[in-house]
Amino acid sequence: MAAAALLAGCSSVGNLTPSRYARAENGFYRVEAVWNSNSEAIREDSFRPEVVVGLKTYPMQRVPLVQDRWEAYIPVAPGETEIVYHFRFDYVENGFYHAKQGSADSPDYTLKIIDKK
Repeated sequence: MAAAALLAGCSSVGNLTPSRYARAENGFYRVEAVWNSNSEAIREDSFRPEVVVGLKTYPMQRVPLVQDRWEAYIPVAPGETEIVYHFRFDYVENGFYHAKQGSADSPDYTLKIIDKK
């Protein structure tokens, strides 16, 4: 049982995005997440992180030179003043007999867009 607990480990997704951005002319805003895990069973090359905004998803890319950080640019329509989003990390874990799919979701976050005066 102890071996199973070590394989399972503990994983979480954290938000590194500011809660407010000044309105961008191009309508895209950078969101960033950090992946925390002590599980050695997760296949490093299997990560499929994304940002979920409503029913749309946006793939995330690794932040260069920084371990366990991921980023994406998400669109916000010109009239919108805030959006709600969360992060989802899908991955594959090694098991005793076969690999299995895993997933970790963050809570919802709100990004406020402030109009320039």
